[in-house]
Amino acid sequence: MNLRALAAKAIFEVLEKGVSLSVALPEQQKHLASGKDKALLAELCYGVMRTLPQIEKRISECLAKPLKGKQRIIHQLLIIGCYQLYFTRIPSHAAISETAEACRQLKFEGMVKVVNGVLRNIQRQLSPLSTESDTLSYNTPAWLIKRLKEAYPEQWQDIIQQSHERPPMWLRNNRLSQSRTEYLAALAELDIEASEGSSADAILLAHPKDVATLPRFHEGAASVQDGAAQWAATLLAPQANELILDACAAPGGKSSHLLELEPSIKLVAVDFDAKRLERVQQNLDRLSLKAELIHGDAANIGSWWQGGLFDRILLDAPCSATGVIRRHPDIKWLRKNHDIEELAQLQLQILDHCWKWLKPGGTLLYATCSILPQENRDQISAFLDRTADAKLDILAQQNSPQDIGWQITPGQDNMDGFYYARLLKATHK
Repeated sequence: MNLRALAAKAIFEVLEKGVSLSVALPEQQKHLASGKDKALLAELCYGVMRTLPQIEKRISECLAKPLKGKQRIIHQLLIIGCYQLYFTRIPSHAAISETAEACRQLKFEGMVKVVNGVLRNIQRQLSPLSTESDTLSYNTPAWLIKRLKEAYPEQWQDIIQQSHERPPMWLRNNRLSQSRTEYLAALAELDIEASEGSSADAILLAHPKDVATLPRFHEGAASVQDGAAQWAATLLAPQANELILDACAAPGGKSSHLLELEPSIKLVAVDFDAKRLERVQQNLDRLSLKAELIHGDAANIGSWWQGGLFDRILLDAPCSATGVIRRHPDIKWLRKNHDIEELAQLQLQILDHCWKWLKPGGTLLYATCSILPQENRDQISAFLDRTADAKLDILAQQNSPQDIGWQITPGQDNMDGFYYARLLKATHK
């Protein structure tokens, strides 16, 4: 099946069935042998997710009536054709003919003329894409724009712009394998341009690379992890022989980093999703690290844990992921406005429950990859108001000591959007 047909299938899974692109795309990439083809398939799918409202508007202007039911996959195919014409260097004749061929391969022979006609019409009048509303101007849903305007009145446009940029590739040096300086030298020997990040193990690549080309990657010398996410283990600051809970552990980057920082800890890594927990084990295996992995609910610890209270807890809470849209642009279309309140309620339940399992004098680090105050600053403020034995520990990285936690916005120091609040439990009530 040709590449455009595979792209249409992936986009259909996301927009019609609510499957995340990080699941739908690899399913279609399996059908391609060449790395170059896989990369083009990814470029088409990610590009469509970044520019969806404008392209949908252009397609709707050229169709006599909307495509419904089984024909929705042809609507997705037209979106892919339109994206190629506006945003890629693929010659127009090739984009149109390959997209029409995809229509045949998807077994919609009767729609080939429609696909051809719509795309040729667009090609003849490659008029500027519509910007008549905020959603069209910023290729972002109206509900999210409204929330960003409220939370960041001075910088909401910059945040949206940063969320459309292609993300950089960060590595986390494994200090059990070598020093960061040594790994930077090993990268330089292979002419891989890189620089130090602001946290102790972070390395920023000037250009993304296939991990197979990185020095000793498969032997565990380094991991791929965004610079913002790398602060989690550092801020939790594990100490020798402590019992530590990683409460929502998958896919395991933060668990691994905790063990790299202090191999003597007893780490319990739990996740609600058994499939994603397998990824945690794969990460630990590659790095030759060991933790106790449990498939369970962080909001019901007593159902799977018979041990004592934890010295430290990392709560990387389920969230809207609005801070990582540049990596996962499908989030804009999979998330809905009502999800934010539902997620905030879930975060509240997990946070209150985990607190009960923290030793007096212990530390809990609350983290999300969201940039919305309802999930971050407001969540922690409300927790402090209702929790007598909780105290906020001011982080050196905060923009101001008066802030409640540390909010990183997308693109800040080349990092993803992220939030951290470190909470200390009193030794007595």
